[in-house]
Amino acid sequence: MKTLRLAVDPSDLTLPEARNAIALAAEILRAGGTVALPTETVYGLGANALDESAVARIFTAKQRPSWDPIIVHVAGASMAERLVSEFPAPARALMDAFWPGPLTLLLPRSTAVPDIVTAGRPLVGIRMPSHPVAFELIRRAGVPVAAPSANLFGHTSPTTAVHVLADLDGRIDAVLDAGPTPHGVESTVLDPGPNPMRIYRPGAVTAEQIRSVIGEIAIVHEIAPADGSLAHQPLQSLPSPGFGLRHYAPRARLVLIEADQGLIGSRVSIAVSGLAGKRVGVMLPAGFDAPVLDEAVIVRRWGKWDAPEEMARELYAALRELDALDCEAIVCPVPPPEGIGAAIRDRLLKAARPAVSN
Repeated sequence: MKTLRLAVDPSDLTLPEARNAIALAAEILRAGGTVALPTETVYGLGANALDESAVARIFTAKQRPSWDPIIVHVAGASMAERLVSEFPAPARALMDAFWPGPLTLLLPRSTAVPDIVTAGRPLVGIRMPSHPVAFELIRRAGVPVAAPSANLFGHTSPTTAVHVLADLDGRIDAVLDAGPTPHGVESTVLDPGPNPMRIYRPGAVTAEQIRSVIGEIAIVHEIAPADGSLAHQPLQSLPSPGFGLRHYAPRARLVLIEADQGLIGSRVSIAVSGLAGKRVGVMLPAGFDAPVLDEAVIVRRWGKWDAPEEMARELYAALRELDALDCEAIVCPVPPPEGIGAAIRDRLLKAARPAVSN
């Protein structure tokens, strides 16, 4: 399979090149093919969510296990209503506040949603992307688009078309290249049905923002033993896409640093000294003094500690760059769990988790 790379300027979708690229990508989706598309979070690998065979091509391309459900992207509330049997009372308020945007709602599925999308679960994850290219592609295709991240299963998520092609070139039909994604971490996943409502994956819409709209919420923290086995839960029982799994992982071993800001430099130095003889990458926020390191250590700056949205935007790109430089280990400080820092922590902790089978 030859993967088409279709360039689109997201600032002006009226340009002939943009119109033609989106029209071709929409045609591929309607015909049952796969298209990687930019969203405001990361690049997703899209297929017609109502076509079981098309969705199966996502699983094949990503080497994704069939028990892991997929989020569905829509362009408009009417498209979402086709996929949902009922809306819990808070769902409409959340849609009004955060759609289009990076919030996924777990809602009771209608009979229109194939089992393969939800892995047989009764809830389907739905969101309406705010990225102009993603929204226009879905609108032009006229079908809801199932789209997990456009990378091989468990690998670091892609925030550029180059990242997509590094994993999936020759495995998918096309990628719409609209440059880097603006947020850099995936959507927040929330179940509005229980009381209190539950966040299963922190993301670009923060818990604080959600509380300001609907009040109390619970953040479901995974309870994982040291071996990463999630207390022997069967993976088929996990409640949400990406929950309880080793995800977002570079090839290199990821070494995380938990420390107050003033101690991060010294803790990084200690961690690096414990990796003597290995090619080591260090992800260091701007403004921190780089510790004295030997020439085998590569320092990659990745945003300001007091501007976690910058760190989120650069997170996956930094991990991929250090992987590409053949680092055997990557040392990375973990930000406090406030705002989007909670999403960065979630991704780093999952990326550092040991790979296990279940």
